[in-house]
Amino acid sequence: MSQPYYLKAGPLNVRFNNAVGWLARHGVSLAGSAELSVKGRSSGRMQRLPVNPLTHAGAQYLVSARGHSQWVRNMRAAGGGELRVGRRVREFTAVEVPDAEKVDILRTYLKKWGWEVDQFFHGVSAKSSDEEIAAAAGDHPVFRITVRS
Repeated sequence: MSQPYYLKAGPLNVRFNNAVGWLARHGVSLAGSAELSVKGRSSGRMQRLPVNPLTHAGAQYLVSARGHSQWVRNMRAAGGGELRVGRRVREFTAVEVPDAEKVDILRTYLKKWGWEVDQFFHGVSAKSSDEEIAAAAGDHPVFRITVRS
């Protein structure tokens, strides 16, 4: 059995992500970005990283462009986390979306964020066919998030 898809960030991406996370923590959202905090499944410590929350058909989602990353594994274990932009912190619960329900969500994500994440989708874009996006869906976990009131 092969390992699940995951594209680790290189040094330049790590620096960029650190900068975007720092900006979100201090109240500056770049094109809708936020800082995600999710409890580590082994350490119990909060893991923080920038994400691109997506609103699609009235619901909110987090998409892992890089695949089955540590934050995805932690989200599966924790079932939720926090999104932060400055002092505004939104706690949420998360439910993973089945591959069969991802096509429209991934297409919307690629329309909004493709300029940033297209290299992680191996040629799949917002203009790709439903079949092509469906074929890539298993490599890109998606979580429907519900903000706690």
